[in-house]
Amino acid sequence: MKYIETLRDGMHIKEVYLCKTKTIAVTKNGKEYGNVVLQDKTGQIESKIWDLNNPGIGEFEPMDYVAVEGNVTVFNNANQLNINRVRRASEGEYSPMDYFPVSSRNLGEMYQELKKLITSMQNQYLQKLCKAFFIDDVEFAKRFCRHSAAKSVHHGFIGGLLEHTLSVTQVCDLAAGHYPYLNRDLLITGAMLHDIGKTKELSAFPTNDYTDAGQLLGHIIIGAQMAEDKIRGIDGFPEKLHNEVIHLILSHHGELEYGSPKKPALMEAMVLSFADNMDAKLETMYEALNSKPPQNEDGWVGFNKLLDSNIRKTSI
Repeated sequence: MKYIETLRDGMHIKEVYLCKTKTIAVTKNGKEYGNVVLQDKTGQIESKIWDLNNPGIGEFEPMDYVAVEGNVTVFNNANQLNINRVRRASEGEYSPMDYFPVSSRNLGEMYQELKKLITSMQNQYLQKLCKAFFIDDVEFAKRFCRHSAAKSVHHGFIGGLLEHTLSVTQVCDLAAGHYPYLNRDLLITGAMLHDIGKTKELSAFPTNDYTDAGQLLGHIIIGAQMAEDKIRGIDGFPEKLHNEVIHLILSHHGELEYGSPKKPALMEAMVLSFADNMDAKLETMYEALNSKPPQNEDGWVGFNKLLDSNIRKTSI
């Protein structure tokens, strides 16, 4: 199979991909054309059907596996596939495992690392809260471990939510060791719970798209509601600690303009927002650097809108 990450300018492609989205657009001259996003486990590629009346263009819908034939070009520093022929693929022409990106890390091992951090907690209430999600609620834990952390920006793959959450929690654990005045258990609890709302904000694969609740509420509000529900089930959970946990979830994007209903008012909330932003930005840059070939001999990949910068890999 010719995976999307291996496609290069000038290649002729005859392959099966997953149709992620399909829309009809209009050129400046008033001619309709097809706007299609194709996907496999290595990434996505914007695709165009310039001649919708071509007899080689068959009927297909988003989330269909489609057999496509076309040519790879480069537009705005990104690969684009110009589709000449397309049809729904038949069973036996593809393996579903080829079409959904998966974390490069072992999901079981990451889950065990997360559980180990929970057992290291000293505060019985915070430990009970984290156990209520990640150990006692078997269905939630299973869904969490296979969920993505985003639709496309960062960690948008199976296991991405677990990988991102574990990474942020480990960074927060390191920070708590370096700054002894931080409340370690509160900080790593906030890190573990900060994105739990994404299990309801985004649908599971294969769609991995925003749900109705995700569009209307967003993962920050959803996550705070989920934490509230679990806290109510823990007898004697201190009210002040309750509010602090919810505050960490509500403020983890750091700024009001980034979607947080509250700005960090606790040191632990500030550290969490930094750790979350750092892990998301690093993964965004890592994915960008590994999804495009360098544009010149110096290794510069080009301007990245999400990072608002021209980027390249480190020389060594």
